[in-house]
Amino acid sequence: MTLTRAGDPAGDPGLFGPGSVTWQAHGDPMMWIAGLRALYLQALHPRAVRGVTRNSDFRRDAWGRLMRTASFVGTTTYGTTEAAERAGARVRKIHRMLRATDPDTGERYGVDEPALLLWVHCAEIDSYLHVLRRSGLPLTDAHADRYLAEHRHSARLVGLDPAIVPADRAALAAYFAGVRPELAAGDDAHEVDDFLRRPPVHPLLVPARALLWHRVAQLAYDSLPPYAQELYGRPAPDPATVTRRLRATGTALRTIPARLRWQLPPKHILRAVARLGPVARPAPYKLGP
Repeated sequence: MTLTRAGDPAGDPGLFGPGSVTWQAHGDPMMWIAGLRALYLQALHPRAVRGVTRNSDFRRDAWGRLMRTASFVGTTTYGTTEAAERAGARVRKIHRMLRATDPDTGERYGVDEPALLLWVHCAEIDSYLHVLRRSGLPLTDAHADRYLAEHRHSARLVGLDPAIVPADRAALAAYFAGVRPELAAGDDAHEVDDFLRRPPVHPLLVPARALLWHRVAQLAYDSLPPYAQELYGRPAPDPATVTRRLRATGTALRTIPARLRWQLPPKHILRAVARLGPVARPAPYKLGP
């Protein structure tokens, strides 16, 4: 059975292509922990997180929401150009319909406000880059700047003007410094925190949640910047210990054969390999300077 879809151009590399930092980095298994860190960080913007909690069923469909986010990242990274553009159009259409109310002013606002989209984008991309590098993926400072510049493409897909999106580490640091006065851990943020620590599961899976999920969520939280941990009000771990745990986890997960990991649905990387050939296989250690 072929993994390519009917109508997929055989040689279409998509938005990024195999030579990009994005293509190589997003195949790493630590992306799942990075994604949880992004959720913790995104929840600290009161207007952004209110837009989520008031317009989604994340409490009852958390796994579905996580998988849809992972599918969007996979499609925009490894899918064809047409598939990525379609995915972006769907996201923009949904966002245009969603509104929330500011509890302090009573103002109704759209979740597609550029400032909110920019926060969500920057928190996500920063989390991916931070966790991957801190866990031992061989990405240099130059790679990091290339990665950030590449993600002006994904920012455009969700409705942002690429010109306002930080395109290197200095610009991203300046953005976070400027937005920090707007951040707070309100009731919505603590609800997200509680949910990520104790997501609803089948009663038979409660022991697994305590043994496995709690450690994963805790590692994602521990990798947050100190100001974020201070806002949440939970104890800040020793940074060196967190780095050792991230590296140990990354080393362990990367021992799982890539072809085995890529079998997990929806098999974006395998589809890319079927479309483009062996050159499409992510291998971060082969990245140029």
